[in-house]
Order: sequence, then structure tokens, then C-alpha cells
Amino acid sequence: MLDRYQNYIIRDWQPDDRIAAAAVIKNALAEYGLGWEPDGADQDVIGVEQYYLARGGEFWVIEDNGTIIGTSAYYPCIFEENCDVKAVEIRKMYLHLKTRGQGLGKYLLGQLERSIFDRGYREIRIETASVLTAAVKLYESSGYRSIPDVETSRCDRAYVKFL
Repeated sequence: MLDRYQNYIIRDWQPDDRIAAAAVIKNALAEYGLGWEPDGADQDVIGVEQYYLARGGEFWVIEDNGTIIGTSAYYPCIFEENCDVKAVEIRKMYLHLKTRGQGLGKYLLGQLERSIFDRGYREIRIETASVLTAAVKLYESSGYRSIPDVETSRCDRAYVKFL
């Protein structure tokens, strides 16, 4: 993946991105009073190779003048009991505060959906926290419907969309 949105570059994650990508997520969580969980919900950011790439998923970073300011990712959830074989979970969709409100999140979600569809998946799941009001609004306005299957401890909302 190599794409542009306005002045931002969206590209595939590289091992050198690990610390910067983790920092974006950690800082975004802290803004909303949510904790960084490197041994729990965020261990996948430390182990992108294992959790995303080896499972057939993708992990993208968003750059602004060479600085990572966002992340977005998905992986097939074939190993989770509530997911269908043709299902993926979108994860780690976080943007630096200065980039929010410019349509980048909506654009990223659309690009993720296209990539997911092109790879043959037909069900997308997402978990989030109610405090992330912009994310909740984005998912609901993009056709995701609420479901009760919340598995991540800091999340209290789950959504599904069929492509």
C-alpha cells in the first residue's frame, strides 16, 4: 500500500516504525484517559509481524513530512470464536490530534474496506470505546451496526459491517 490523502502519505508498516507507531497509539489513548496495554490489548503493535503480517493482515502508518502521525490495520479473525472465516477485525485506527477532523479517518476506513474486500473478506468487525466519540460516529455513519461481542477489556462497543 502506498497512497496519499492531502499531504499525508499512507504506507505499509516497516520494522523501523514500531516505536513511532506505538507512541501515536499510546498518546491518543492517553488523551481519552485510556491506558496503554503492551502486555494486553496493545501487544499487537509491538508484534506487528506476528499479529498482522503472518496472519495475512495489513498494518499501515500515516506520515506527515516524514513523521508518523497515524496508524490503521486489520487482520483476519479466523482464530477467534465469534468470527466467520471470511471476517477481519479493523484495529489500531488512531490519528494524532492535529490531523483529526480533516476527513483522514473516513478516508482510511474506506481504503481499509477496499483492501479487505479485494482480499475476499466479506465481514468486518471493530471494537472501540464510547469515549472515542469521533470513532463511534465514524463507524455508525459508515454503515457499521452495533453487536454485543466485545472482547477487549478497554472497549465497550463492537460493530460489524458486511461487504
